[in-house]
Amino acid sequence: MKPLGLALVVFGIAAIVFGVVGYERQTANIDLGGIKATATEHRTTPWATVAGIVSLVAGAAVVVSSSKRQT
Repeated sequence: MKPLGLALVVFGIAAIVFGVVGYERQTANIDLGGIKATATEHRTTPWATVAGIVSLVAGAAVVVSSSKRQT
């Protein structure tokens, strides 16, 4: 179980370091004949950070619990 815990900890740290996931969405605001105006919205989601924190905590719990079983 210890390798699984270490993998979760490494994944959690990587997810926290790389941070949020961003995406862009284009919308057509004005369309008058041959003239077209668009806007690009930049949005971010914190799912990578949340998953990283959960993975880090779960991995630490697995490592601690597996080290207590060995003693």
